[in-house]
Amino acid sequence: MANSAQAKKRARQAEQTRQQNVAKRSDMRTALKKVLAAIEAGDKDAANTAFRVAQSKLDGLSRKKIVAKNTAARTKSRINARIKAMA
Repeated sequence: MANSAQAKKRARQAEQTRQQNVAKRSDMRTALKKVLAAIEAGDKDAANTAFRVAQSKLDGLSRKKIVAKNTAARTKSRINARIKAMA
């Protein structure tokens, strides 16, 4: 446990940041699930719309280093390929 006032403050800040990151990551996963649901339903317009939202969230999280840059790029690439493969 933190002993100094500075260490206690850093522990509080770290926990607050962790909770914010968890919420943002959860929001991103929800956006990705919406895209995948639209793809499964065969609705290309809805998939494209949901993909734009998910892409924005992925880019933002990779900029803040909550999600690795290559992970974001790989996820966007795979989902975009699935959308393009739709008839």
